[in-house]
Amino acid sequence: MEDVSYTKGIYTAVAAVRAVDDGHYQGVVSLARDNGEALENSVYEVDAVSGTPEEALEEARALAHRILGELEL
Repeated sequence: MEDVSYTKGIYTAVAAVRAVDDGHYQGVVSLARDNGEALENSVYEVDAVSGTPEEALEEARALAHRILGELEL
């Protein structure tokens, strides 16, 4: 499954999926901040696990939108 990227100002959020135990999947979001001096990275996990990678990616996309929406530029 292909990762999805979103950008807001100097921030880029990448929504992805990873496999977890028992055939379930979890959405993750990597948030990168590029202020021209140093690249800072943070990783956020979707709280719930999903039964399919598609569901996990949708959850990760929603989390990425929430994170970027809360940022003040």
